[in-house]
Amino acid sequence: MNDRSGTTNTTRRAAVAAIADRPHAQVLIIGGGINGISTFRDLAMQGIDVIIAERNDWVSGASSASSHMIHGGIRYLENGEFRLVKESVHERNGLLKIAPHYVKPLETTIPIFSTFSGILNAPRRFLTHNTGKPNERGALLIEAGLQMYDAYSGAGSNRVPRHKFRVGKKAREDMPRLNADLKYTATYFDASVHDPERLALDVLKDGLGNGSNARAANYLEAVGVADGGVTLRDNETGDEFVVTADVIMNCSGPWTDITNSDLGGSTKYMGGTKGSHIVLEHPELLAATRGRELFFEHEDGRIVLIYPLKGRVLVGTTDIDADPSKPTVCTDAEIEYFIDLIHHVFPEISVSPEQIVYSFSGIRPLPRHDDTTPGFVSRDYNVQTTTIPGVKSTVFSLVGGKWTTFRALGEQVSDHILEALGKPRRTSTVGVPIGGGHDYPIDEVGRIAWVETHRGSLSETRAAALFERYGTRATEVIDAIEAGSDEPLAESGLSTAELRYMVEREFAAHVIDIVLRRTDLAFTGKVTTEALREIADAMGDILGWDAAKRSAEIDDAVAVLRDAHRVTVGATSVAS
Repeated sequence: MNDRSGTTNTTRRAAVAAIADRPHAQVLIIGGGINGISTFRDLAMQGIDVIIAERNDWVSGASSASSHMIHGGIRYLENGEFRLVKESVHERNGLLKIAPHYVKPLETTIPIFSTFSGILNAPRRFLTHNTGKPNERGALLIEAGLQMYDAYSGAGSNRVPRHKFRVGKKAREDMPRLNADLKYTATYFDASVHDPERLALDVLKDGLGNGSNARAANYLEAVGVADGGVTLRDNETGDEFVVTADVIMNCSGPWTDITNSDLGGSTKYMGGTKGSHIVLEHPELLAATRGRELFFEHEDGRIVLIYPLKGRVLVGTTDIDADPSKPTVCTDAEIEYFIDLIHHVFPEISVSPEQIVYSFSGIRPLPRHDDTTPGFVSRDYNVQTTTIPGVKSTVFSLVGGKWTTFRALGEQVSDHILEALGKPRRTSTVGVPIGGGHDYPIDEVGRIAWVETHRGSLSETRAAALFERYGTRATEVIDAIEAGSDEPLAESGLSTAELRYMVEREFAAHVIDIVLRRTDLAFTGKVTTEALREIADAMGDILGWDAAKRSAEIDDAVAVLRDAHRVTVGATSVAS
């Protein structure tokens, strides 16, 4: 990121000032990924005085690199992680109800090329968590797994349909562009999260809505210890101050050991693996998916996916041991791997790197796994009690966690903290709607009626776009637009008033925050130099940036998109 000096972000500084002016809390959470944010929300609902500090932007680390799936984890069955599968399908079903504005049903098809393959190798996978020689799973093994998955999912009830198996000609007729060599397909339902970063912001805002006991700031980093507390540095201004807390909760994800080291501790909890994805602008491939995710085992034994999202096709993912102290980026070798896996199931569809509009890569916050094959490392989570010399607080570290189980994880981590504080739980978050999922209409007729009822003076098209981005929380944005001046921004599809809302209510501090995490502009390949310029100018008017700062923000966004996401920003968007 560029030099933060020379600007005053009064809204964000107010968030930091609220912490610095009252530098004690019952709980300090370090790390603003989805799991830290979920824990923050849960504690705030219990009336706990809680602070959350994130060194960069919210959900800009591991949480920003997900496969956009909310799933029960069918493949965890062969790892023997039955507790996690049971919890995951329960949470998936729950999120479809409490966050329907972002979490949607996802029809998923598995292409299958053999009948018996993998049966002899399955016990070794289960007992040793090592794949051995790659051996593709056949129809019998997949059918057995889906029968178990249906049982865990409550399939056949009013929640999700049972899986469906198709054989031979019927399988090929169902998805005619698939490889002609396939013998079967199996189709079942999971769920996807269309805008994970926006869902996390909703969780955060729900926590803040509980009152002054909940305080949060991004670009605020834990850098050391002093006076029995944690030294926090405002990465926008360089200012430092000490916060004390009865409990410190390290939710730094793959960087948990590094954070503990920065605070003077020494832990070896983490052993994350790198996962990369690409996003393609490819109408032919998009049509071939028929709106379904393709979820299958590639020839090397790695479980991979192809699925349509936002008019693009998301392809992933790899599972490679990684060093969290170094940046991660999708490599040429990974891109070649993705193109190969597409060809494996769609051999007649040509794919080239030039059709990639976006790529991303992150490190999963997995536990240290030594010789265990990366794909078999547990996706479950636990809380470790941690010793930090010089800190008087009880210190916990979160190990593991994934998007699907963030609500349950937040509740369970909070229970650890409440026990340490000697405080009772007031309420559960089970069934509590999240953000714009409150009173969300369940069908298209209801959605049209909602837009018409709440659009105010806005056009139906504009109000519908806001509803799509924010769910029923769009009323806040509509009120903000109608409360003052508003000018459309032609290139980005935003407006000056909506950007003001993102700055004042969603902690957006930089241009890159807008294109990566407040909108899907980067994900869909719609970033142009003009879009960056108009966003920088509008934000600059809000935040008091001079011409040099506005230029630096554009340069920074271009560099991040180039270096972290392999996107070359031009005068026109990669995808129209």
